Amino acid sequence: MKKLLLAAAVAAVGFMGTAHAESVKIGTAGPMTGQYASFGKQMKDGAEMAVKDINAAGGVLGKKLELKVYDDACDPKQAVAVANKAVGDGIVFMAGHFCSGSSIPASKVYEEEGIVQISPASTNPKLTDEGGPNVFRVCGRDDQQGKTAAEFIAKEFPNARVAIYHDKTAYGKGLADEMRKRYHELGKKEVLYGAYTAGEKDYSALVSKLKQNKIDLLYLGGYHTEAGLIVRQMRDQGMKTRLMSGDALVTDEYWKITGPAGEGTLMTFSPDPRKNPEAADVVKRFEAAGINPEGYVLYTYAAIQAWKQAAEQAKSTDPAKVTEALHKGKFKTVLGELSFDKKGDVTLPGYVVYVWHNGKYDYYKK
Repeated sequence: MKKLLLAAAVAAVGFMGTAHAESVKIGTAGPMTGQYASFGKQMKDGAEMAVKDINAAGGVLGKKLELKVYDDACDPKQAVAVANKAVGDGIVFMAGHFCSGSSIPASKVYEEEGIVQISPASTNPKLTDEGGPNVFRVCGRDDQQGKTAAEFIAKEFPNARVAIYHDKTAYGKGLADEMRKRYHELGKKEVLYGAYTAGEKDYSALVSKLKQNKIDLLYLGGYHTEAGLIVRQMRDQGMKTRLMSGDALVTDEYWKITGPAGEGTLMTFSPDPRKNPEAADVVKRFEAAGINPEGYVLYTYAAIQAWKQAAEQAKSTDPAKVTEALHKGKFKTVLGELSFDKKGDVTLPGYVVYVWHNGKYDYYKK
């Protein structure tokens, strides 16, 4: 905390020295390249539209926003390098990162330097449980998401032979373990629990093991690229095993990988923000620009909205003052009205279950 206050004080001097600066620099960071680049694009699209809309309405405290986009490729070391570069670039706010494995180490840099961080997508509980007062998120947590999945499976598939696998990442393992914990609390036990390696192309050994153990439902803690390949390879072996996973499947790219093999895939995600009345005008602007505001597009937009309103409430872009305002205020966003608890977690409805059907995902109906 002392480091945060010291950094904020140093930053405040910098602000006074640049009081006539023409713009305020903010950033977004995520996997702009690599196998998860579809999520980086979601963040970039959301951030760019938010900055465009805010600047068209007069900016923040009379100054225009300047957006810096950073690529961390969902790699922890690269994320730390990105955070340090963002500090050097003079940003006062980071709408990022995407992967929990990136957000958590990067958050230490932002805490040290007194920069506000609001992640649109990082769900691992450690981000806010262990992060400084300047760390927030507008998405839910894996202990909420895993609980929702476990209770759904126990209710809808009470006699299913279930396997639980993860990709060893902070996000994937964290989600799978939270689901498993709640599943056990409900008196249920999985048939198989294990891990797979992200980035591979051939998961036939895993698929064969699932087949040998007559698995009815596979719960996967991981990302859409591997999930899509595993589903296709299960179907290639004649398996009807249902796949269920988390919010890392909220991209149309999942269906591009699976094709019809993805039919019936289940996943957890927050209530679809595209259906919020508060988001209607913004959704139309995205669609007019040829962008489907799926997944974390609107979450990134909302993170920037919340920061902007907090800065206005604080009458300053000084990160220490904005941090205080974020903890105290309520903010009207495309996700609905939101606020943050003491840890920096958002006070919004939790998770619901979706099903993939004919290339699109929508709420699950029995």
